[in-house]
Amino acid sequence: IKGITQTSFLPLAEPLIQNGNCEVAQRQVSATGITASGYHTIDRMHVAIGSMGTWTFIQEALTSGAAFEAGFANAYRMDCTTADASPGAGDYLQFKYVLEGQDCQVFKKGTSAAETYTLAFWVKSNKTGTAQVNLIDDNTRMCSATYTIAVADTWEHKILNFAADTSNAVDDDNSAGYQLSWWLDAGSNFTSGTVPTAWEARVTADRGVENLSLADSTSNDWAITGIQLEVGTYTSSDLPPFRHESFGTNLARCQRYYENNYRPGHYPGDSVVDGGSYSGFLYSTDFLTGFSPFKVTKRDNPTMTFYDRNGTEAKWYAGVYQVSEAIDDIVASIYTTAGWAGTISPVAANTNEGHGYWEAFSDL
Repeated sequence: IKGITQTSFLPLAEPLIQNGNCEVAQRQVSATGITASGYHTIDRMHVAIGSMGTWTFIQEALTSGAAFEAGFANAYRMDCTTADASPGAGDYLQFKYVLEGQDCQVFKKGTSAAETYTLAFWVKSNKTGTAQVNLIDDNTRMCSATYTIAVADTWEHKILNFAADTSNAVDDDNSAGYQLSWWLDAGSNFTSGTVPTAWEARVTADRGVENLSLADSTSNDWAITGIQLEVGTYTSSDLPPFRHESFGTNLARCQRYYENNYRPGHYPGDSVVDGGSYSGFLYSTDFLTGFSPFKVTKRDNPTMTFYDRNGTEAKWYAGVYQVSEAIDDIVASIYTTAGWAGTISPVAANTNEGHGYWEAFSDL
């Protein structure tokens, strides 16, 4: 319309950050004694640990506080259980989220019309201070912003702006396009530089300049929820509302990256009697084979892990279901983005069914 100037951006119909409200946790709701990097609890949320203490991760149920009042019932919480007050030079602790390159094209990176970025989230910690978040592209270039926790043990809403970049386009495929990295602790290799507010080739010394030294005491904890990434520059006065999806939609989007066939409330490694079954056919006196489709097409061919009803890895039951059966080895001989085909061996003659549990990992 003539005479009207656009001053804000329309939010995307579908949120770029999947499970930003931390409600889906297919793997487990609590993980203890963790010293290694991985997706330990809440879907799509990754923690990178490099010789930096021991941790408990939980899906925390919220019942009060500003984040709860804003509509968030769950959060990703991490508690330090073994401290590291004197980290080595190369030690690190990061909370990370990775987006596929084909989902990042909306930012038009590498073009003359490149867009800016706004990252918003709720955060709470017993530690106050300033910490750094890095936005890293698939060319290992980075741009950073900082947030400050002003009040201990209190949910605070943070809004961070990142500059546009007219160079180095992100690949339009299913590999990692952008990585968001919240630095929580770091050794001296990562802290001797400066926080880059403009895009630069990733410099190790710039990556963790500002962090909370979260591993320095077993009293420390950090929690996050309500993560959203928007196209354009926003402030607290015009930030689009967080787009809550139905649980079913949120779960399906997460299952592109990870899926298992456990009943709700049970997790890989649990002892559960009623295993998800698939029908097979005996093609020799030694093997049973069968196929199981995924509920959601995976991002890429997944890594498969199998469990029997007792939670033992690489084993399944074979026989006539719950009549005459034995625990045998299972191997996924074929696995695609649509499903997997497996072989159980050895099995007895006239065996006609195999059953147990599986998980398929295709995360970035």
